[in-house]
Amino acid sequence: MPRTIVWFRQDLRIKDNPALFEAAQRGEVVPVYILDTSTRNKLPLGEASKWWLHKSLKSLRESGVPLIIEQGNLLPILERILKQTESDAIYWNRCYEPHAIARDKKIKKELECTQSFNGSLLFEPWTIQTKSADFYKVFTPFWKACLASPDPRDTLSQPKLKWADNLPTGLAIEDLELLPQNPNWAEGFDNYWKPGEQGAYQKLTDFLENKLHNYDKGRDLPAEDWTSKLSPHLHWGEISPNQVWEAVNRSSNPSDKNTQRFLAELGWREFSYNLLYHFPDLPENPFQKKFSVFPWHDDEKLLRAWENGLTGFPLVDAGMRELWSTGYMHNRVRMIVASLLTKHCLIPWQQGSAWFWDTLVDADLANNSASWQWVAGCGADAAPFFRIFNPVTQSKKFDPQGDYIRRWVPELKHFSDKDVHTPWAVSEDTQKECRCTIGKDYPHPIVDLDVGRVRALQAYEVVKIQ
Repeated sequence: MPRTIVWFRQDLRIKDNPALFEAAQRGEVVPVYILDTSTRNKLPLGEASKWWLHKSLKSLRESGVPLIIEQGNLLPILERILKQTESDAIYWNRCYEPHAIARDKKIKKELECTQSFNGSLLFEPWTIQTKSADFYKVFTPFWKACLASPDPRDTLSQPKLKWADNLPTGLAIEDLELLPQNPNWAEGFDNYWKPGEQGAYQKLTDFLENKLHNYDKGRDLPAEDWTSKLSPHLHWGEISPNQVWEAVNRSSNPSDKNTQRFLAELGWREFSYNLLYHFPDLPENPFQKKFSVFPWHDDEKLLRAWENGLTGFPLVDAGMRELWSTGYMHNRVRMIVASLLTKHCLIPWQQGSAWFWDTLVDADLANNSASWQWVAGCGADAAPFFRIFNPVTQSKKFDPQGDYIRRWVPELKHFSDKDVHTPWAVSEDTQKECRCTIGKDYPHPIVDLDVGRVRALQAYEVVKIQ
């Protein structure tokens, strides 16, 4: 009976897994996961991603997959497992990051027995083109073109799996050393997340039953729980976008504004991969070349204050502390914290992107790079640079009672709903009554918002004359 290696990557699931499904049709399956530690991989996993990967691999094994785990250089390991297991083919689902594309091309060239499938996107990047056969650089026409294309493939039924016998032992998950050591900064993550295929289905079911009906408005309110939180599950492929697409359209009216809004968020994920595929430099260089002369400022002190949630702007600090405590940040708040860093502080977007890459459990190269460039004003379909989020205005609008702020910045819990957004503006007597002295118990703002805005617009003049 033919034996097929299924090389698991960012597709850590059994259901609707094209590579696994097709391998099961051939015969026996040899499931493999390899942690790539080669020096050619210029962007190793962030620490929060490692935590998630450990939990997800454990979940996959517990679901009955006799996963062979290895780490090191991919090609020699795959060649060895081919011989050890007497397999005659290697199947995998495609990844779209630049280093992954280059890696997979090399493996396909060396091993003729490989075949790849689409298990991660609704629409692969080369399938959506403008009338001039170019790629889309603006989201709205891109998404319209997607919706006008043939529907995404139907989800696949769960295959009847026959795992190969006498598989090599491989490594224990613990041998990969993915979990943080002392100090264990991720000790609270288990309270918020259940990595793995089952956890992904639970998140999707909860969202469809309890949240989708108010998604259009609720998604902007960080104090309330209206978002799906499917992003890390989608990144690691514990659920496919096709499964989400199908479930949403089956359970709700496709013309409903909440449904359309949520599906458009899936569309932004697709758009980000479209950009990364056609512009591989997206993680490092501005999509708009004119921004190559933008006068960014390196300021270690401001950057560290931002990373630690000590900027003196309550909503920003709440977001940064939510990130550190949970590995996640509400999307509206992500835009606000990124705007403060790149515009009011003029710190390069790459530095903010690097922090998110290391601390987010949903760290995704395409989404992270495209989103940071969008906020910084230098990306495709970017917010105009002069659109500078005021963190105080945003705080009052989207967290009017200050519930989100008080949850993550307990120093401010005694301030009134009005004062919690600008604690530095109240009198010393009021600060004493609230048991929080600004400059002692909570920092002064790290930048004057008016001065920062003017400085950002002046810096932008350098770009405009290009």
